[in-house]
Amino acid sequence: MGEEKANKSTQSLSLFHEDGQQVKLIGIARLANHAEVADTGHLTEYRALQVRSILNKSVSKRGLPFGKTINPYRGCEFGCRYCFARYTHEFMELRNPELFERLIFVKQNAAWLLKQDLRRLRPGEEIAMGTATDPYQPIERRMRVTRSILEVMSECRGLKLGIVTKSTLIVRDIDLLKKFAAHNQLAIHLSITTPDIKLARILEPRAPRPDLRFKTVSALRDAGLRTGILCCPIMPGINDTPAAFDAMAKRAKAAHASFLAANPLFLKPCSKGTFLAFVRQNFPALEASYEKRYYGEVAFVSKAYKKRVADLLAAVVKKYDLGNRRSDSSPVREMRPPDTGPVQQSLWQEDAKPAQRTQSDGVRKRFTA
Repeated sequence: MGEEKANKSTQSLSLFHEDGQQVKLIGIARLANHAEVADTGHLTEYRALQVRSILNKSVSKRGLPFGKTINPYRGCEFGCRYCFARYTHEFMELRNPELFERLIFVKQNAAWLLKQDLRRLRPGEEIAMGTATDPYQPIERRMRVTRSILEVMSECRGLKLGIVTKSTLIVRDIDLLKKFAAHNQLAIHLSITTPDIKLARILEPRAPRPDLRFKTVSALRDAGLRTGILCCPIMPGINDTPAAFDAMAKRAKAAHASFLAANPLFLKPCSKGTFLAFVRQNFPALEASYEKRYYGEVAFVSKAYKKRVADLLAAVVKKYDLGNRRSDSSPVREMRPPDTGPVQQSLWQEDAKPAQRTQSDGVRKRFTA
């Protein structure tokens, strides 16, 4: 490790309020502030984050079906203009929306932590991986955090796991996904917002091209894995026409997708500025419409628009005979966490020791999503 990198590894984030007062850091914000610089990429810095849990409780007002989540990374390099998860960096007092895609945290000792968490999990519980950050970040090729998690989970029985990703890297883990699916329920969701490569390039600037994602769906289906497409988000005036729905469904059918699902744009305040800047630059005629739809703190579309999206989706699903996202079979009624497991690739040459649990971990756990 060079002297320059060694010096960078000790730098804190030095967070300050707009009035110049230093931010008082607690929970995940304090952990993030002390996270050591591990690597750098194009416009991106990676930091090693020592967390106390890898399996987190899902808290949402949207009635989500899963009760637990796993996000091996915090922050996402893909830079999607609409991404609602930028708010997760705010928990670390990182309030510049651009930092979500330029400062990525790599969770340490993920496999070891997951083995501890699984001992307290009830059989049949549903886990979602990739709800806030794509689990296949570009650095995953070297760090292998997600793979270490899948190695642990592949030894379990009776779980339900849903994975959401835009990355083609998931095909690397077909062996573990098949092993997990043999004794558990698995649903893989490839997020493809549009089949239009030019639109995708400006909308999701550093994500894999949509044609490569369709090929990934085909590869996973050829491996016998239940894999569908999430056409999310549906954006008024951009990808919400009947022709756009039909084009997506046609490509989904050609890729032998297990299902096709879609939801309207969910625009949280933290991502509103980023998305409206995108609209202003690329779809200026739509700016006033978006300002009206998502005025103030409003993050959701109207019920009428939501119904329109549901009706368009239902029509193309029927036309192309695409399956239901929630049609799962009954799980195996047994869960067995492994006694031993893999360790993710260390960010340093020396191995990092797992974070020790304390009585206060239960209070802090909600800060480690």
